[in-house]
Amino acid sequence: MTNRTASDQLIVALDVPTVLEAAGIVENLGEAVSFYKIGYQLAFCGGLQLADELVRAGKRVFLDMKLLDIDNTVAKGVEAIARTGVSMLTIHAYPKAMRAAVEAASGSGLCLLGVTVLTSMDDPDLAEAGYGDDAATLVHTRARQAREAGMGGIVCSAAEAAAVRAVVGPDLAVVTPGIRPAGAAAGDQKRIVTPGDAITAGASHLVVGRPIVAAPDRAAAALAILDEMEAAD
Repeated sequence: MTNRTASDQLIVALDVPTVLEAAGIVENLGEAVSFYKIGYQLAFCGGLQLADELVRAGKRVFLDMKLLDIDNTVAKGVEAIARTGVSMLTIHAYPKAMRAAVEAASGSGLCLLGVTVLTSMDDPDLAEAGYGDDAATLVHTRARQAREAGMGGIVCSAAEAAAVRAVVGPDLAVVTPGIRPAGAAAGDQKRIVTPGDAITAGASHLVVGRPIVAAPDRAAAALAILDEMEAAD
């Protein structure tokens, strides 16, 4: 895996309802953070334009859209996204969708991430949805399929980071949401890990939202997490 600094590895989730609020967070964080995630909530209220502005400002953007559709639709979407200059894009880790995405992104700098099992889901949730496997087994299967498809990395719970790293090898990205510093509230995440433990387990990037975004001093909160990541590296 390529050597990275903690500032390359920390991705702040801009999971807020307006571009104005997101822009304020970016301003608050200043040079402390260089990588941001934009998901559905923000994307559908002007966040795609903000992504373009962040890229032009020298920031990196993780576009968390979790694409899944027929092959041609996925491919055309990935081609369009690759042209924006964002750094990462999520695809639900279904083999056909991943293969179409990889072909569409060929030659670009876009890192495609396979979403294994959402961190808000546990074994009973998967059973209710009709899956026969538990979370750990399904994550393992989808990680292997993502590696075979030529994806750039995996999104998984940090609780599965070590197991996923063993499947995908040292070079693929392992991106872990559901990160909470010690003592922080879990919120709606069911499989959470501290920043230091996630890095130790083999995560290459950590997605952190509320512990930074909702902090009274956002920059200080980000720097504290960066310190914990560096201590664990």
